[in-house]
Amino acid sequence: MTEQTEKKTRRQIDRQIIALSVPAVIATITTPLLGLMDTAFTGHMGGAVYLAAIALGGNVFNLLYWLFGFLRMGTSGFTAQAYGAGDSHGTATALMRGLTVAVMLGAVIVILQRPIIGLFGMVMDPEADAWSEALTYLHILAWGAPAVLATTVMTGWLIGMNNTRAAMWMSIAIDVVNLAVSAGLVLGMHMKVEGVAIGTLSAQWAGVIIGAVMIARYKLSLRIGIGELFEKRAMKRYFSVNGDIFLRTLCLIGVTLWFTRAGAEQGTVTLAANAMLMQLFILFSYFMDGVAYAAEAMAGKAAGAHDDRGLRDVIGGVMRLGSLLALIFAVLYFTAGEWILELLSDDTGVTDAARDYLPWTVAVPIVSFGAFMWDGICVGTTMTRRMLLSMAVATLVYFIIYFTAVPCLGNHGLWLAFTAYLASRSAVMAAAEKLHRVRT
Repeated sequence: MTEQTEKKTRRQIDRQIIALSVPAVIATITTPLLGLMDTAFTGHMGGAVYLAAIALGGNVFNLLYWLFGFLRMGTSGFTAQAYGAGDSHGTATALMRGLTVAVMLGAVIVILQRPIIGLFGMVMDPEADAWSEALTYLHILAWGAPAVLATTVMTGWLIGMNNTRAAMWMSIAIDVVNLAVSAGLVLGMHMKVEGVAIGTLSAQWAGVIIGAVMIARYKLSLRIGIGELFEKRAMKRYFSVNGDIFLRTLCLIGVTLWFTRAGAEQGTVTLAANAMLMQLFILFSYFMDGVAYAAEAMAGKAAGAHDDRGLRDVIGGVMRLGSLLALIFAVLYFTAGEWILELLSDDTGVTDAARDYLPWTVAVPIVSFGAFMWDGICVGTTMTRRMLLSMAVATLVYFIIYFTAVPCLGNHGLWLAFTAYLASRSAVMAAAEKLHRVRT
């Protein structure tokens, strides 16, 4: 391949990655709007107890659905590979298998909602008034579990089909329904927490209808027998891949919760400062997740087509875009970080504390973009054991540094541990890919 041809191929890959990434970024950013809208409506009900109730309820289901994130990622990988292989029956099977598992898990949540919610209540130990309102919110939203998990599968399937635009429109439509119904019930009919909950529940089930309409355009043949759907070898691979993702997610949640706990142990001001700085990382992660979705779609398609050269081109392309975005965010936080902190809070004590740790938010994008990119590539190629290995190593690194550095460095030691954790994920997956190339 000539140098000119290589440049042309690179430009084509870059354009395709951007075309898939932009809608995915928009969809990723709009997802938290459901919780934000609920907070906005409850903030005008005339009592802090309502805000506390929504915060408690949101945390319960955010954590629960986070654990089931494997439904999206697993479906995305299997679908992208079938799509790359030109196997329309395989893409239909990936969709139906994912939806079947999602509905079954959703039904379990509905049936066991009381003990599940009771367990969270025991762990959180909230004040009685706030928890009473939260229970109203939670027991209404529990009926949306099958819908949420089904739309999670549908989103993964659309990404696997290299159609992030449809996933974006589905996400936006869900937000619009939530806004319309919640506004009608809370502002129009003067309902309280139950109005917000019904609005969110309506949006969740509307998402299933919207997703089904979008998928219907593919005119799939969904006549798949139970025997084929639950074929032993296919199910073994399905649960192997999704089991790896599930265990990885447990590690991710563990690190995140420990980070919050460790900040709280250092006082309210430090906890608030860390929460503000973490918002900068979350903003960056929305963009990284969007590019990672493109990596899932394109890497999976190349793997399904057995196009090794194409897969290498995809890896190179997402790394170029990821590194560029990381550099942009690092420069942004370096030059405008203090101004952003002042926008987030007018409490000078908190902003002054956060300013001391601002350099860590400059370093984090540089060391972490690779982790996001490799996650997307591994999901698309279903090399999820590599993801689990990297997360296990990174979690070990995190806790080793935490217990050795925090006693000496305080909150700087906590941020050092978090930064090393992100860097370790990137390094382990890059090393695993290099070793794989050497062997093959």
